[in-house]
Amino acid sequence: MLAVAACICGVETVMAQAAPQPAPGQQAPAVAERVIASARGYSDRMRANIPRTTGTPKLDGVLNDSVWENAAVIDDIHQFLPIDHGEPSERSEFRVMYDDDYLYIGARLYDSEPAAITARQLIQGQNIEFDDWIGFIIDPFNKQRAGYMFQLNPNGVRRDGIFEDGNRLNSDWDGIWLGEAHVDAEGWSAEIAIPFKTLNFDVNNPDWGFAVIRAIARKNERLAWTSYNRSVSPGTAGVVTGLRDLQQGKGLDIIPSIAAGSRHDYIRSDTDSVFEPSLDISYKFTPSLTGVLTFNTDFSATEVDDRQVNLTRFSLFFPEKRDFFLQDADIFSFGGMGGGPGIPGGQNGLPFFSRNIGLSRFGEPVDLNAGAKLTGRVGRWNIGSLLVHQAGIDDVDPSLLMVTRVSANVMEESSIGAIMTYGDPHSNLDAATVGADFRYRNTRFTSTHSLNGNLWYQHTESEGLSEGQWAWGAQVGMNSAEGFHGSLSHDQFGENYNPALGFANNVGIMKTQAFLGYRWRPVDSYLRSIHPIMRLEHVEKIDGGVDSQTIFARPIELENHRGDQVALILFYGREVLDDPFPISRGVVIAPDDYRFFRYGAEWRMAPERVVAPGMSIWLGEFYAGERLAIDGWFDWRPNEHFLISASYSYNDIDLPEGRFQTRVIQMRANWAFDSKWSWINLVQYDNFSNSVGFNSRLRWNRNAGEDLYLVFNHNFNAEGTFSGLTSTKSEILLKYTRTFRY
Repeated sequence: MLAVAACICGVETVMAQAAPQPAPGQQAPAVAERVIASARGYSDRMRANIPRTTGTPKLDGVLNDSVWENAAVIDDIHQFLPIDHGEPSERSEFRVMYDDDYLYIGARLYDSEPAAITARQLIQGQNIEFDDWIGFIIDPFNKQRAGYMFQLNPNGVRRDGIFEDGNRLNSDWDGIWLGEAHVDAEGWSAEIAIPFKTLNFDVNNPDWGFAVIRAIARKNERLAWTSYNRSVSPGTAGVVTGLRDLQQGKGLDIIPSIAAGSRHDYIRSDTDSVFEPSLDISYKFTPSLTGVLTFNTDFSATEVDDRQVNLTRFSLFFPEKRDFFLQDADIFSFGGMGGGPGIPGGQNGLPFFSRNIGLSRFGEPVDLNAGAKLTGRVGRWNIGSLLVHQAGIDDVDPSLLMVTRVSANVMEESSIGAIMTYGDPHSNLDAATVGADFRYRNTRFTSTHSLNGNLWYQHTESEGLSEGQWAWGAQVGMNSAEGFHGSLSHDQFGENYNPALGFANNVGIMKTQAFLGYRWRPVDSYLRSIHPIMRLEHVEKIDGGVDSQTIFARPIELENHRGDQVALILFYGREVLDDPFPISRGVVIAPDDYRFFRYGAEWRMAPERVVAPGMSIWLGEFYAGERLAIDGWFDWRPNEHFLISASYSYNDIDLPEGRFQTRVIQMRANWAFDSKWSWINLVQYDNFSNSVGFNSRLRWNRNAGEDLYLVFNHNFNAEGTFSGLTSTKSEILLKYTRTFRY
């Protein structure tokens, strides 16, 4: 893998339409209701009673099966972007029903201009945000804290994810479900079947959190059944009720995989054949508690990382992409960490970071001999436990690695929990981490704002270290899609804090962050939003003295109704170096107190466009010298079969200690033959490693849960950008995997 509200007191009030009386022998169609849930302190939570069907629809995307006539109808759809609870420009109708094994969802998406429907993604599992699409959030426990997202575009391309911390979607999760779509003269339609075997749920709970979303790409418009403050998440979902006697079979999934091929090292003139069978076994002890065993786990078909050039003193963060670790990853999340615009905190101080498992400290793959995982929910408790035996590499012996995470739901949307990790995948020393956290969420803090907060503490035990192995943090944030929003956080990390199975790139510090933004949404204007922000950060060393300071300001950010954006950016930085900082080969920045100012501009076209270019440019001071930074990119999607994209990142840095340039070039070429066959190609170059990497994946996805991959990787040494290429390593692998469910 390459690395470089209103509160209504008293009894619950329900307003419902009278249901039509069924004909003799027929089941009454379900009727959507509006519920005022006073016990939760907010109003307008939607409800739909959904029926059990005895017939099975044919999944071809066309809603012409008679079984759909008795499904619950949800057509009370409103706009939440650009106008909060505005009138939709197009009519939408959703139908929901279930049988023993599946939750069925049908959709009729009317469109006054069917020829203008956007559908330019044809590769299963890839991003469809630039297309027309429909989405469904399912919260089987109806706790409004977590849930699943299922999306479908007019080509029948499926995309899914899981929510972490209630509102952050992890789109790398991959579940097994069925979906087909069809475009016609009235717009488009879709049929979806979600197996109950794919979901964790409580069999005694007939009420599930549920939300529907529709996106109309050319209008940059979003529609929903239920939303709050221009957002849709498990915390804003409605309720579907009546789900009883659901079946998960034996709850057993057997997933064998086999990878075969060869690897060649051109430097050593070695060729090794590859034959790697692997096996995953998943068993649901209860419908809400799942155990997984994995043997000789193979990640050869996992997408490679995007290359980055590091011009900071701290390690870069790369996201997890491997399915085994992504399953129920939300249960292992801790302290609201993750970061992002307007979200307090960040990745520094994660007690568990799964990318430490199965990868060496240099990013090389390490075999996982066996692993076991138990995840799920029992009543108010969320449980996650992971045990992995990792093979040795270089001077690191084989090791046993363990993570246990337990949290309990408290109040309406909050939780309190603990985490423990054991083992160090990158050394032969003993290491452990324990921590506790409280996460507060109030989606409807006011009629226009949500409130979230986190409080956490950790202690690590590392062999050979004694004092200073603690860390703690507190954060609070108020979010809104309009008006003021902001956050404040304070974290401290002892000088010997060392989460061996986590992520920490700056210790021995106290860090305070503040964020403030304001979003205007003009009425009857060419502009959709005006969104200035400011972010402040102050870092001090535990033993005294300033470590760093930053002020990031975006005084101007304008977005039009199509989604095009332009922004002006200002940056002030202060870095206090106690030790020399080697920023590049042969260039070492001397210890000193550096203060510098930069300014920049950014422009990007909406990704819904056929050609979507963008560019940013930064000018100004950098330490004791100057820096010019240019980033450019474009996506070209002429139709659903092709994608050509490229990006170029360039830095010209002139310091008293020396001058150097950095370059990162990335090019993608994807070809979708149809919704089952796709060919994805990626070329990356950076002049820090002076290497070119080529990754090519031919995929056959005959059915959900069945994949055939032909993977080709080739790395080159490059003295010039693309001149003087000499091969270093290559591999070609054929991998087949299939899920058998019982």
